[in-house]
Amino acid sequence: MNGSSRSRDKMTVGELCAELQVSRSTFYDWRQKGRAPRCVKLPNGSLRIRRSDLENWLTDCEASA
Repeated sequence: MNGSSRSRDKMTVGELCAELQVSRSTFYDWRQKGRAPRCVKLPNGSLRIRRSDLENWLTDCEASA
């Protein structure tokens, strides 16, 4: 797996918010309450969300709806 495909496996908070059509404040509220998809915290403090974690989280949301 090369670096560019690996980077596409992870989304920024902005990309996630755009895809889900929610504000950053909503995402951080979910995160604070433990309701957000799993995140990876980079050494610089930035967050990334694995595409697979997002897909699993969405599946869990469907199941509980």
